[in-house]
Amino acid sequence: MAKFITIGERIHVISPAIRKAMAERDPAPILKRAKEQLDAGADYLDLNIGPAEADGEELMPWAVQLLQKEFDNVPIALDTANQKAIVAGISVYNRAKGKPIVNSADAGDRITNIDLAADNDAIVLALCSAAGVPGDNDERMNYCQQLLERGMEMGMESEDMWFDPLFLVINGMQDKAMDILEFIHMLSDMGLNSTGGLSNVSNGMPKDVRPIMDSAMIAMSMQAGLTSAILNPCDRRMMETIKSCDVIKNNILYFDSYLDM
Repeated sequence: MAKFITIGERIHVISPAIRKAMAERDPAPILKRAKEQLDAGADYLDLNIGPAEADGEELMPWAVQLLQKEFDNVPIALDTANQKAIVAGISVYNRAKGKPIVNSADAGDRITNIDLAADNDAIVLALCSAAGVPGDNDERMNYCQQLLERGMEMGMESEDMWFDPLFLVINGMQDKAMDILEFIHMLSDMGLNSTGGLSNVSNGMPKDVRPIMDSAMIAMSMQAGLTSAILNPCDRRMMETIKSCDVIKNNILYFDSYLDM
């Protein structure tokens, strides 16, 4: 059995409260966001410090140690364009609960993040794109193969490369949604792990509609073979959907209180 992996997205420098907390090295808002997500069932926490060009090499290890000390070595996705900050974060990372995730590589300017992950025995999120949105699944697969080959050349295990088809906004790109599901199925048929930013799907929709659309998309994606997602675990409807799909797919054993696990 292979349980679906959820990566909590809410420790993000785009949030004014988190941005301020990171700038001032104030633990409280960061720990609050982390606890909310872990209590809701997140498996990993995404730690997004933004570009962090000035202080990333100090900020990332500070935040990694803060979270892992408070939450029993919770596994973390290190999310920044600053490679030195990622390496600094990995240098203090405790692997007791799982390898660090490098978020992220692509087939363009960020392809060297695969090398970084390989050199540091980390998982890497590999976006099946180079610049912008791929035109079709043939293009996605071309990028996927480039990324996979790079990882293999660097000695990575394929299971440590989680491929991202790039979830697209339904409100404006509705005709592309089935392409994404088809590509996830293709990745699954190849025996590859997959992931993606699920919240992109419902961007621009009314607040009451977003959980419904996200839940529908996660269910269809899991059926297609998606193995993880970056999402808001505080969305109860979506987390209940994921747990139910895990039961139906025989990823977890059913028991009457499975929603409380």
